[in-house]
Amino acid sequence: MWPREAGARFAIVVAIAVAGCGPSALTAGRLEEAIAPTFGRLVPLQLARVGLPPLGSDLKVVASCYRSGGGNVGAGDWVCTLVWSGANRTTLRDVYDVTVTPDGCYTATVDAAETQLGGPTVKATDGRDVRNLLYAFEGCFDPRR
Repeated sequence: MWPREAGARFAIVVAIAVAGCGPSALTAGRLEEAIAPTFGRLVPLQLARVGLPPLGSDLKVVASCYRSGGGNVGAGDWVCTLVWSGANRTTLRDVYDVTVTPDGCYTATVDAAETQLGGPTVKATDGRDVRNLLYAFEGCFDPRR
């Protein structure tokens, strides 16, 4: 049996710990708002690296994310589908496995077998092998917002 004083201390510690718990800011919407513009900034950089003409200001990226293990909030494994406009306004769709950490940072990796983006390296128009910036990328968002 605990003495009353120890029980009271334990109750205070539990109350303080629970007070910090609330709904997670790591939601599908927050991840979608972060990953789409990050990908959108990488596309022109990758096109330049491989020697292809820029898309101009017509590039649009829309993300749709869900938890691969169920639920709709929190850190862990997510899947995000990025739909974006390619050359000649062609609509492209790529699915990324995304790992989100409790601090709001994420790593997104596309399955090379299921995408038109290629693997970790791709050939530039001049024959060089270059790192594929769209194959795997990282980003962060503020989880306290």
